[in-house]
Amino acid sequence: MTDRRLAVQAWESLFRAQHEVFEDIRGDFDSTDLTQAEYDVLLTVTRAPQMTARLRDVTGNMLISQPSVSRLVERMVTRGLLTKCADPEDGRGSLVSATENGAVVFRRLAAAHGRSIAERMARLDNDELAQLHALTAKLRDDA
Repeated sequence: MTDRRLAVQAWESLFRAQHEVFEDIRGDFDSTDLTQAEYDVLLTVTRAPQMTARLRDVTGNMLISQPSVSRLVERMVTRGLLTKCADPEDGRGSLVSATENGAVVFRRLAAAHGRSIAERMARLDNDELAQLHALTAKLRDDA
């Protein structure tokens, strides 16, 4: 049986570390063409085949509600970062695609953001990074 006190201590440490790292890298989005939420949408979309993802998959990767994601996507369509169309395989769903401009803006910020993350995470060696990845994946696993 898991030690409850240790579990709470580990949770608090994970939560505080996540918060501190998040605050450190939040500045990556100051004076850029994208908000952090827009970056997250483009991250999901640009990683998908042909830079096109189902809206429900975008929503599943976000930490905001479905209506908020839908409004965000509509604003990004208006700004020319995304296109949106009906999903031919699911009449109730939508597909969103990165425009060329959206992909360029994303890649430009992604390079700087990736460097910032790597610098912050450099406190851990490669074995520790692999262990952290495995442990957080295990915590996220639905099994």
